[in-house]
Amino acid sequence: MTTETLAKTYEPREVENRWYGFWEENGFFRADVNSPAEHFSIVIPPPNVTGNLHMGHALNNTLQERLCRKHRMKGHST
Repeated sequence: MTTETLAKTYEPREVENRWYGFWEENGFFRADVNSPAEHFSIVIPPPNVTGNLHMGHALNNTLQERLCRKHRMKGHST
């Protein structure tokens, strides 16, 4: 049995770079337009750069990510 030492601080750059590479290598960011699976997409409007970021932006992005993740997990080409 092995044990890993948990870092005392979270290093987002290290963790996110590792996972991002894994997602890219496995094609998780690509949808196959020719896939026989059901397709799912969301039309994302252009960003509004005229105002400050607020919780509404975070909510909107979270909901979009959650919907895409749900459909991807159901096997849809998302």
